[in-house]
Amino acid sequence: MKKSNPVALLPIGVFLVLYLGLGILFEYVLMIPMGFYNIPIVVAFLAAILVACLQNQKVKFDDKLGIMAQGLADKNIVTMLLIFLAAGSFVGVVGRSSAESVAYFMLSLIPAQFAVAVLFVVACFVSTAMGTSVGTITLIAPIAVAVAQVSGFNVPLCVGSVMGGAMFGDNLSFISDTTIAACNGQGCAMKDKFRENFGIAFPAALATLALILVLSLNTDLKGSVAQDYNLIQIVPYVLVLIGGIIGVNVFAVLLTGIVSGSFIMLATGQTAPTELLANMGSGVSGMFETCMVAILVAAMCALIREYGGFEALLAGIRRVFKGKKGGQLGMGLLVGAMDIATANNTVAIVMANPIAKEMSEEYGVTPRKTASLLDTFSCVFQGVIPYGAQMLVAISAASELGFEISAFDIIPNLFYPGFLLISSLIFIFVLPSKQEGKSSRQ
Repeated sequence: MKKSNPVALLPIGVFLVLYLGLGILFEYVLMIPMGFYNIPIVVAFLAAILVACLQNQKVKFDDKLGIMAQGLADKNIVTMLLIFLAAGSFVGVVGRSSAESVAYFMLSLIPAQFAVAVLFVVACFVSTAMGTSVGTITLIAPIAVAVAQVSGFNVPLCVGSVMGGAMFGDNLSFISDTTIAACNGQGCAMKDKFRENFGIAFPAALATLALILVLSLNTDLKGSVAQDYNLIQIVPYVLVLIGGIIGVNVFAVLLTGIVSGSFIMLATGQTAPTELLANMGSGVSGMFETCMVAILVAAMCALIREYGGFEALLAGIRRVFKGKKGGQLGMGLLVGAMDIATANNTVAIVMANPIAKEMSEEYGVTPRKTASLLDTFSCVFQGVIPYGAQMLVAISAASELGFEISAFDIIPNLFYPGFLLISSLIFIFVLPSKQEGKSSRQ
C-alpha cells in the first residue's frame, strides 16, 4: 500500500482546467464553432504529464521515465491500440454510404407514420455496426431533417431520436472506441461486457421506442422520404456484428470485415483499388489521436499511482460510497464527471479506467460489470451535454439544411439517455438484490 497523497492528483486537475477552461472560452465566449474540438487534447495531456514529472523531487527523472514505461508495458494497452487501428481501417474500407442505404430501405418499407421510430432503430443499428455515434449522426441527421421537412414531425424530435439511437450503438458496438477502451482497461472479453451491457441498454431502447411511437400517433403526416439504396454494402457490418456477438476474436472479426468490405466495394465499383488503400489509411489516421491519448493517460496515471494519488482518491471514495452498490454508483459518477470535463466519452473512460480498476477490486465488482458501467454512464452524459461532438454535429446538420435549432431544443427529445440512466440505476440498486434473494432461497 502506497501512502495516500492528494497532491499527486494535481496533473488531472491541470488537464481538466486547461481543457475544460479553454473549451468554455472558445465555445461560449469567443463563439468558435465546435470550440471544444479546437483544443489540442494531446497538448493538454502533455502539460499534465510535465506537471507530474515536476512533482516528487525524491524520484529521479530517469526513474520517472521508467515508471511511465511500466505503465505502457501492459498487454491491455497494446491490445487497445491495435484494435483502435484495426477498427479505423475497417471503417475506412467500407465507407459510410451503407448507413444511408439502411435508412432509406427501412423508410421505404415502414408506413410514414412511424418514420421517427424508424430513424431511431436505424441509428441503433448503424451505430452498433459502425462503432461511432458521431459518424452515425453525421449520416442519419440529414435524413432526419428531410423526414421532418416532408412530414408533420418536428425537427428536434427527429434529430433527438437519431442521437439517442447513435448513443445506443456507441455503448454496445464491438468496434466502438468506448467499448475497446472499457474492455481492455478492465481486462474483460468484449462478448462478456456486451452481455452485461445488453441487459441495461435494450430495456432503455425499448422504452424509448415505445415513447416515440406514442408521440408519433398524435402527429398529422404530409409525405414520405424516398431514395435509392444498395443493401449489399451492409454485409461487412452485419458480419462484424454477428462475429462479435457470438464471441469470435475481435481481430478475426475486424479482418473479416476489412476483407469482405474491400471485395464488395471493389466488385460494385464503389471505389478503385488505389482509392481503397487511401481510405484505409485515412481510417487508421482517424484513430491516431485516440491512440495517443490512451498512451499519454497510461503514462500519467502510472506516475499518479506511484506518488499515492490513487490511494488518496480511493480513500475519498470510500468515505462517500459505501458497499458494493455504492461503489458501482461511484464508478458511474466518476466517469460521468470526466465526461462532463472532457466532452469525450472515450477519453473519459481511458482516464477513469485505472481508478475504476482499483475500485472494482476494493468493492468486489467484476471486470465485465465495471467495463459495462463505465461505458454506459459515459454514454448517458455524452448523449446530453450541450457542447459534446454529438450535439454539435446534429445542430450543424440541421443548420446546413435551413433549420436553426439549439441544444436546448433537442435535449427534451433525448429520451434514450434518460431511460439509459434509469435502467443503469435499476441495474445497480434493484436487480442485484433480487438475484441475491433468489440465491439465498436456493
